[in-house]
Amino acid sequence: MTVLDRSLALGPLAVSLGQLLLVFALLVATITGALVGRRRRIGVSDTLFTLVFVALLGARLVFIVRYWGSYDPLWTMLDIRDRGFDPWGGLAAALVCCGWRLWRAPFQRRALCIALLAGGISWGIAAVTVSQLSPTDGTLPDTRLITLDGTTVDLPALHDNQPLVVNLWASWCPPCRREMPLLADTQQRRDEVTFVFVNQGEARQVIRHYLDNESLDLDNVLRDETLALGEHVGVKAMPTTLFYDADGRLVDTHFGELSQATLKHALSRLTPL
Repeated sequence: MTVLDRSLALGPLAVSLGQLLLVFALLVATITGALVGRRRRIGVSDTLFTLVFVALLGARLVFIVRYWGSYDPLWTMLDIRDRGFDPWGGLAAALVCCGWRLWRAPFQRRALCIALLAGGISWGIAAVTVSQLSPTDGTLPDTRLITLDGTTVDLPALHDNQPLVVNLWASWCPPCRREMPLLADTQQRRDEVTFVFVNQGEARQVIRHYLDNESLDLDNVLRDETLALGEHVGVKAMPTTLFYDADGRLVDTHFGELSQATLKHALSRLTPL
C-alpha cells in the first residue's frame, strides 16, 4: 500500500489521504487563479471545478464501458460508492475540456494555466513529502491473527505462492455486509486466488452469529483482536481490501465497498480472468 492509499476517519466520513491531497491541490489552484486574475477581474474557479467534474465523469464512463457486463442491473452503474473510476479516462476528458476552454476563452489562458501548474506542483510536492515521512514497504505483514477455532496464524502462512486478497471488515459495517456475498461467491469460483477475511476487533461469537445468520460459507475467516493489522496497513475505516500478487507484493488497494466491476478490475491485476 502506498501512503496515499491510507485512510482517515473524519467522524462518520472516511477518506483516503490521496483524496485529501487532490482537494488540497484544487484549493491551491483556485487561490492561485484568483490572485493571478484579480487585476483584470478574470475568474477561473468555475472553470477549475468544471474540469474536475468532467474528469470524474470521464473516469466513470470509461470504467463503465470497460466493465459493462459487470453492471447488472444497469442502474448499479450509477452507484459510485464502488469507486469505479478509470484515471486515464478522467485525465483524457480533463485535457480535452481544458483545451476547448483555452481555445474558446483566450482571456483565461494565463490565469488558468498558472492555476493548473500551481495545483499540479503542490500535489506533487505534498505527495512526495508525505511518502517520505510515512514510507511503506508493500509486503505481506506478519501480524498475529487468530482463526475462529483459536489457532494463531499470519498472512505469510496463508500466501502459498498464489495471489492473496485480504478483506478488512466488521459485521456492524453496512458496506462490509453489502459486499460480503459477492466476495463469498468469488472465493468459491476463483480457487487460484486465496481470499482472507480479517474481522476487525469483534468477538468470536459475534462473527459466528453474523456468518450463520447470513448463510455465508467463508474460508479463512480470521480475527484481528487488537486492530493491529489495520494499524499496520494504515486502515482507519472499513471495508478495505488489499490485493497481493503471487510474490506477496501489494499491487492494489480498494478503499470502500466493492462491486462486481471493481472486484473484477482489481483481480485482473493479479491474474488473467
